[in-house]
Amino acid sequence: MKWQIVLFDLDGTLTESGPGVTNGLIKVFEAFDIPIPTESEIRKYLGPPLSDSFAKFAGLRGADLDRAIQIYRDYYREIGRFENSVFADIPQLLNQLTHAGKQLAVATSKFDQSAQSILEHFELSKHFQVIAGADEHGHLRGTKAKVIAHAITELGVTDLNSAVMIGDREHDIHGANEHQIESIGVLWGYGDAVELSSAGATHIVSNVNELSELLLG
Repeated sequence: MKWQIVLFDLDGTLTESGPGVTNGLIKVFEAFDIPIPTESEIRKYLGPPLSDSFAKFAGLRGADLDRAIQIYRDYYREIGRFENSVFADIPQLLNQLTHAGKQLAVATSKFDQSAQSILEHFELSKHFQVIAGADEHGHLRGTKAKVIAHAITELGVTDLNSAVMIGDREHDIHGANEHQIESIGVLWGYGDAVELSSAGATHIVSNVNELSELLLG
């Protein structure tokens, strides 16, 4: 395919972060005496910005929202980020893309320093020219579209037709659409085909082999 610049989401796309995220969420629910949601309800929290999820699904606002995010981040920084694993075949794909001369970046709703530390822990950071995440308070890069804009700027992209965004949730696709960038939805993460198709994904793939064929074929 024509894409020279490849942007990856992190959670649910490169890594299986569900256990660490879930345990961090449970810490927040316990702190606010919120009944622990079912597994299917918790999956709704996986992927979108935390501030959006806590407000939409737990009804937290203002100072409570700020405290919830801090509780989650404290847990995730110390423990949760390591309750994580890289999806099978992702390291090989990144090696192939790097050797093919593609420019790679991460565009994640996760706090940028957290994303950096996770990618370093799994020895994946070497593949990425830019690791773009949300800023600490979400004022500058509080949406996926703003994170993508930051990544594009840092990469010096001038031809958006040469870029593609890869992610597992609708906000990844919506973020790409805001910049008129093509997108690839992946089905091994936390979204499903209906969500990704409804969001307007240019392509949807079921496994890393299919993704490799799209990017390198």
